[in-house]
Amino acid sequence: MKKIVLLPLVCLAFGFVASAQTSADTTVVFKKLIHDFGNIEQNAGPQTYKFEFTNTGRETIIIQQVQASCGCTTPGWTREPVAPGEKGEVVATYIPGAPMPFDKTLTVITNGTPNRIVLRVRGVVTAPPPDNTQYF
Repeated sequence: MKKIVLLPLVCLAFGFVASAQTSADTTVVFKKLIHDFGNIEQNAGPQTYKFEFTNTGRETIIIQQVQASCGCTTPGWTREPVAPGEKGEVVATYIPGAPMPFDKTLTVITNGTPNRIVLRVRGVVTAPPPDNTQYF
């Protein structure tokens, strides 16, 4: 009877260990998940920030896709595989629009753990100062 109870417990424990090893093989760790641009003047042009990550696992990481939440944010990323211990980046370029606060996301899809990571860029677009030269 003890053998019948012991066998499923051993199988269950082995399953947990195997799944833990798989998730530790490919791990993506970003230095920072949110970047605040602060105040950006409306006519300042595109603003760029590079989110750096490290592959802390034992297998190669591949960034499969990065999706921006709107057309005002353009993503870029390390296209080649990132070896264990190496670094890569996801680049967010935000184009200021109407004067108002913004909070945009980039969803990073990888072959690692976690396989979906959400990065954010935020700030406030401000109106340019008035042009007083036209009155003189």
